Amino acid sequence: TSPQSTNQNMSDRTMDTPTTSNGGNNYGHTHSSSSSSSHSNALQSCTPGNYAQMLNGNDNTTHSSYANNTNHIAVPKHEPMEYETSNNTHHHHPHYPGNSTPNSLSVQTGSSNTNINLTINGSVEIPQSRVTVLRGHESEVFICAWNPTHDLLASGSGDSTARIWNLQGTREPEIVLRHCIRRGDTQVPSNKDVTSLDWNPSGTQLATGSYDGYARIWSSDGNLVSTLGQHKGPIFALKWNKKGNFILSAGVDRTTIIWDANSGHCEQQFSFHTAPALDVDWQSDTTFASCSTDQKIHVCRLGELRAIKTFHGHQNEVNAIKWDPQGRLLASCSDDMTLKIWSMSKETPVHNLQAHNKEIYTIKWSPTGPGTMNPNATLLLASASFDSTVRLWDVERGVCQNILVKHSEPVYSVAFSPDGRLLATGSFDKAIYIWDIARGEIVHSYRGTGGIFEVCWNSRGTRVGASASDGTVCVLDLRK
Repeated sequence: TSPQSTNQNMSDRTMDTPTTSNGGNNYGHTHSSSSSSSHSNALQSCTPGNYAQMLNGNDNTTHSSYANNTNHIAVPKHEPMEYETSNNTHHHHPHYPGNSTPNSLSVQTGSSNTNINLTINGSVEIPQSRVTVLRGHESEVFICAWNPTHDLLASGSGDSTARIWNLQGTREPEIVLRHCIRRGDTQVPSNKDVTSLDWNPSGTQLATGSYDGYARIWSSDGNLVSTLGQHKGPIFALKWNKKGNFILSAGVDRTTIIWDANSGHCEQQFSFHTAPALDVDWQSDTTFASCSTDQKIHVCRLGELRAIKTFHGHQNEVNAIKWDPQGRLLASCSDDMTLKIWSMSKETPVHNLQAHNKEIYTIKWSPTGPGTMNPNATLLLASASFDSTVRLWDVERGVCQNILVKHSEPVYSVAFSPDGRLLATGSFDKAIYIWDIARGEIVHSYRGTGGIFEVCWNSRGTRVGASASDGTVCVLDLRK
């Protein structure tokens, strides 16, 4: 499943096709979250390369309202293998499916207790005075994420930079994190997409994953802490564990890696997938799940030489996986248009949810139910699809509770507010909608200037950040 690139050369996103078990090519995925892989034993010792950091002064680029910025350049001494262009391979973040095109608004039927929403209150449009548009990226902005403790918004782009935007007004408004590689004695931009980013739980460090095959750890003020070099291809997913001592990455080389965040060393590399790994998610501080274009999901644990569980069932590549807030159930979504719910105590899915009529790109659990800050509210799962709809699922009952119908093109991102009462959705139709989940109504809306790849809430639930295909990042102020 892969998005149309608005202004990048496809040769930057293609690579050798590895030999798969059937001799075929399993690289037909273009993803905007994260993944990794490699041809090696399940457990490998890893040593990071030697890396240099170069700090520049100010960027020469003019940045609309954010003119002064700090420029940080991360330069690995040795770059990963180069990838040759192949006519039948393509990678990009995020992605349109090869056989799909954005469709017109369609109403789908669901279970008898499903609500279909087609109304919008004309007074919900967010005024421009409550919108901050951040300009500076020179290509699509695929991802964004709020710092968990401060109003700092990180963004990652196809221009080979990540940026930290300060919405607090207490220090430089923009920090540019340039992802560079060393060619001879010269440091040059990697010219590779920043594909994934994640803040550590304390908000002191930001991890980024890149199409250049490196993961990097930065301080919140923009200094390079370490560079993690072990993947043999683009990194598609990157996540800290809750304790903040390990980082998990997944990539095109078919491997997933657990990194020690303090030393930058590889703790363990897992090579169970037979095709690119697309997403990863921690169940606990040492146990995680990974999914792949090979249609399989593996659950692995640090120190174990084999996967402790493997889930089979999807009939096409698995785009995203997410553990529920308790780590009890694992949700997965696929290009096969199904959503599956798995339990470690069962071999087959607890629920096989079929309702979307195009590929499902991503999923998110609500921060509700047992073990959350909102224990009395129903646990829900949101699914975003290329059929332009978002569905809300009552997972305990295995039914679709609501269909949110307003977008007119693929929906790439959904995000629950911290209290679980609102859901933000972003689509390639350039629209961001904020839905009241209980009423199934849109309470805020905003139309940007580019297709929306990601939406995210700050920790207080007062702001929504969004990244777009035209290089902009926008912040919606929802404070009353």
